[in-house]
Parts: sequence; structure tokens; C-alpha cells
Amino acid sequence: MSIQSISLNAPLALEVGGIISKPKVAYSTYGTLNEEKSNVTLICHALTANSNANDWWGGLFGSGKVFDPHRDFIICINNLGSPYGTSSPKSLDKNGVRFGLDFPAYTLKDNAKLHISLLKHLGITKINLIVGGSCGGNIAQEIAITLGDRVNQLIAMCCSAIETPWVISIHESQRIALQADPTLSDKNEDAGKKGLRGARAFALPFYRSHPSFKIRQSEDDLDKLDDFKASSYVRYQGDKFVDRYDAHCYYKQLTALDTHNVGRGRTSIISALGSISARTLAIGFSTDLLIPVVEQQFIAEHIPDGSYAEVDTLFGHDAFLIETDKIQGVIDHWNLEKT
Repeated sequence: MSIQSISLNAPLALEVGGIISKPKVAYSTYGTLNEEKSNVTLICHALTANSNANDWWGGLFGSGKVFDPHRDFIICINNLGSPYGTSSPKSLDKNGVRFGLDFPAYTLKDNAKLHISLLKHLGITKINLIVGGSCGGNIAQEIAITLGDRVNQLIAMCCSAIETPWVISIHESQRIALQADPTLSDKNEDAGKKGLRGARAFALPFYRSHPSFKIRQSEDDLDKLDDFKASSYVRYQGDKFVDRYDAHCYYKQLTALDTHNVGRGRTSIISALGSISARTLAIGFSTDLLIPVVEQQFIAEHIPDGSYAEVDTLFGHDAFLIETDKIQGVIDHWNLEKT
């Protein structure tokens, strides 16, 4: 694996009117690009992940698997606004001060544009396969629409063609938690930490499921009156997130997620999906509360060469990070259909 970071010379003009003059981009690569540059696999990562895809999707890496470094040149690009190396609220302004919440507003289309700009910088014009889960699946759709027949295959997991009112309401609740922390407006790395803890803890049950909590967090002591396992678990996950993430980045990323709409600037959502020429597999997860399977079914229905597969799971939305054996199985079946 190679982790790299560069500053692109071309400015990134943002959809809402701002500009990032020399965007910095962090990315990781695995494997070797062939002479024809025909073996490119692009991974679009989820909201709070990073470009080191083998770290969080390791179950899909290996010989004969979805991500095979001996076969493919695999690249994962760190998202715009992320605290893991790409231009973000952690970046410094012209005065050498952290941007914080003054970082310019951006959309998921801007994120897709930055991905494409880096690929162009690397001399990559065609992609054999794009794979994205959750937020990454949304970005993957945008890239597939923009690049058209330069994308051969697309796998989009637990995502939607437009951010739903349900998900936007969850994001707004998280932003309210962040805003309740009076330090959020500070321009330092400790800003908004208490709000960040609350925002993440609030969202956690939506990433999981009723069955998964019942199995893992049920009490053995019938007489217990406090300090429940579920309470401790949510607090633990909130604390864990604060240790690795940034409140300003999280706030801006949640806001960018709300802008997701493949139909914006195009005739309609359906026509936008209809313009995707890539052979596509949309994967849903049976207990996903955040982005239910009906959203992936809609994507598959309206992409000309689209298919749908469902993973039966107890783990809700986060199953796309957990059920890697099952995911590999449905992708293997999809690939067999091609032959």
C-alpha cells in the first residue's frame, strides 16, 4: 500500500459558489497500474472513514476478492472535508488560522469532482470498477454519471439517489447536538468535542438495528435498575469517536450529505440514473434503518444495466462494514451472471 498526499494546481470551483484554490488530496493505492491503464478500481469511502480502505474493508481484500492488489490497481481517495488529509475545516486559511466552520460550503458533487480531478492528474481516464458504501455509494453514483462510458462497472451499497427527509432529519438532530456545545465556534482542535460526542451517540442506533442491540446489549440481571449495557455502549462509542474525529469536519460533512441529489442540475433523478452506462449492482441490507433497501431497489430499477441484491443481516446499516463474506458472495454471484 502507498499513502500519498498532493496539492492540485487546478482550483476546485464549488457548486454553491466558493472556491478552493489548491485543494489538497490524500489517497491510498494498492497494486500496480497496467500499461493499458485498464485495471483501475476506485473505492469511495463512507462518511467518517479514510483512504486506507484495507484497514476498514479488509475482508474484501485479497486474492480473488473484490479488491485484489495482484490483479487490480486500487485507489481510495480521502473525501473533501475529512480530517484525514484532504482539504477540510482543519486546513489553514491565508492567515495561517484553522478554517473551522468558516470552511467553504461544499456538496457531494464537489466531492465527486475532486475525485475525478485527482484521477485526471494521475493520468487515469477510465475506471473498470467503482465501489462505494453509504456516503461513498452516493459519491460513486455521481462519478458514474459524470464519466459515463468511461466507467465499466459500479457497485453501490446502502445508499440512495437522493438524501431522504428521514436521513436529513437525523443529520439536523446531530447538528443541533453539535451547536449545543458553546466551543463549536472556536478555531482549535478541541472545539465542539462534547457536542461531537452527543451527535455521534445520537446517530449510533440508526446505524445498527433493534435485533443487534437486543442480542449484544440485553441484560443478564433481571433486577438491574441503572448502568445498562446499551447506555454504556453508546457512551463508549461517543467517546471513541471524539478520540479520532473532528467536530468541525463532522458538521460540514453532515451538511454536505444533505445536498445529495443526482437529479440536481439534470432533468430528473430517474433520467440521471438512466444515464449511467456502467453495469451496476446495488446492494441493500435487510435491517438497514438509515437507508432502507427500497432506496437501493430504486437505483437498480432505473439504471439500464442495473441489478439488485440483498444481504440478510442483523447489523443494520453498518453491515456493509461487517458482513464482508456475504458481500463477497453476492458480488461473486453477480460476476458469474456476467459470464
